[in-house]
Amino acid sequence: MDAHVTHESDDLGLLARAVAEPESPAGRRAASLLLGRYRERIYIWCLRYTRDHEQALDMAQEVLISAYRNLDSFGGRSQFGSWIFSIARNRCLSEMRRPALLVDEDADLDDRASGIAAPDQALEDRLAEEELLELIQRCLDPVEQQALWLRCFEKMPVGEITKVLAITEASGARGVLQRARRKLRAAITEGDS
Repeated sequence: MDAHVTHESDDLGLLARAVAEPESPAGRRAASLLLGRYRERIYIWCLRYTRDHEQALDMAQEVLISAYRNLDSFGGRSQFGSWIFSIARNRCLSEMRRPALLVDEDADLDDRASGIAAPDQALEDRLAEEELLELIQRCLDPVEQQALWLRCFEKMPVGEITKVLAITEASGARGVLQRARRKLRAAITEGDS
């Protein structure tokens, strides 16, 4: 079994130990393992909102601290992953409401070290990614953007997306995702004409 694959039953086992023995070394280790499983994905989620590496690191840390402090409030009404992403979503939305005094508009997501590609291929990839992100931001409302991210990148089930994003329409996240895909197809078709 891949150590990076998170299973809900494993999450719940670690959660039970962390909540039952919060001050013991075993309880702290369980909490650390549990939250460590989500660290990178929470960071990526925050980076998507802020487009600033340092700010995303800070926000992700705040999300993890908040989740740690509130582990005993997890009610089990959803998967643990959905619960922690709800905390991340709320933190990001709160941050976006604040004036962006410290955001460097010239900061680039590609500044982080990654695999070395040929300069022309890297530029082409970056332009294609920027075009897609611009299209998504231009054509989709925030809920559609979030639903698409959770489904495509976080592989979250549609029912969980409905809960995490608190979608109240009858078709839930399925309808939001269908609408988002129709909008993107129309925009791409329009751009090709």
